[in-house]
Amino acid sequence: MRQQLYLVTLALMLFSIVAIYSLSVYPGLYLGVSSYYFLLRDSVAVIIALLVMTYIANLEPTKSFKVIGFTLFIVFLAIMIAMLFMPESLVKSVKGAKRWIKFSSVSLAPAEFFKYGFLFFIAWSLERKHKMLLESKGLKSEIVVIAPYFLLLGAVILILAVAQKDLGQSALLIFTMLALLFLSGRSKKFFVALGSVAVVSIVSLIMVAPHRIDRFKGWWVGVQNSILSLLPDSIATSMRVTDTTEALPIVNARYALESGGLFGQGLGSGQYKLGYISEVHTDFIFAGLGEEIGFIGLFLLLMLYAYIILLIVKIGNSLESLSQKYFTYGVAIILFLSLLINLYGVTGIVPEKGIAVPILSYGGSQLVATAVAIGMVLMLAKGVKK
Repeated sequence: MRQQLYLVTLALMLFSIVAIYSLSVYPGLYLGVSSYYFLLRDSVAVIIALLVMTYIANLEPTKSFKVIGFTLFIVFLAIMIAMLFMPESLVKSVKGAKRWIKFSSVSLAPAEFFKYGFLFFIAWSLERKHKMLLESKGLKSEIVVIAPYFLLLGAVILILAVAQKDLGQSALLIFTMLALLFLSGRSKKFFVALGSVAVVSIVSLIMVAPHRIDRFKGWWVGVQNSILSLLPDSIATSMRVTDTTEALPIVNARYALESGGLFGQGLGSGQYKLGYISEVHTDFIFAGLGEEIGFIGLFLLLMLYAYIILLIVKIGNSLESLSQKYFTYGVAIILFLSLLINLYGVTGIVPEKGIAVPILSYGGSQLVATAVAIGMVLMLAKGVKK
């Protein structure tokens, strides 16, 4: 399992270089840089990610697992807090979101690393509280035991969703933590209560931010006809949105997927990547690739991700330590949810959240952070028998 996970991840990293080169030529020309700009940067990121993953994979889990985990949690939480007080010259702003620290020509997104540190901390803490959680009786006692986790999560969301305007990563952390709590054996009443709070929190965060309302409107334009047709005309008219500007990226993404058909137009031959789809090499990479490699190509690509997630889950099943088991499951959950949220956003099923496709999308921070997480899983797998 360990060798298979390493080789399949390596194959996906190498394919990402091809995908980024095919999709990023026009964005490079639009920004006034070389057509090889994104290719070269992504290639360097892949090399760094591969070296990091290989190095971590060969460490001893008994000595290094907690050290790496606490480092990810403490260091990157401190960096995200420090970003609140950094000058504009250091904190890079994209579309109003200040999520990157700029070092010359290199940008770092601390949240990409922190989410795995947060995952480690929750996994480590759940192991320490395992006995207490098993002994808790009734909804009230469960809430009392779990309350500190949600105080921490609330503080993190204030930084991510409010200060950095990153609702996507916030939602990812919320659902990952809920999944880990489910695995720890919480009651159904507990999850009904938490699910209600989570939905209300996410809706509230959308309503207080104009850019999120615009994204919601863009999504609503694409689905409103099928929903409003079920309602009376008086209600449907008041709910209909006529401004379709925000919906253009999602509409064009759908057209690109339709244009790809079963077998695609061929790598490098896509047309919708030529300015019709924004962020085609990052958030909308599935749309750009769908036109070029078709439904069958995307299906095979998703099967590759499914195989990676399956291998990670199998490794988690074989671990004895609860913290290691929860962490490994959490990595699989983050990869799965990231894929699901991105796919649903690209196809218009849900509003687009700005969640990149792990490994495949352009972005050195998400690539290296994912490599760190998979490297830690590979490290834990060293003691797993075949």
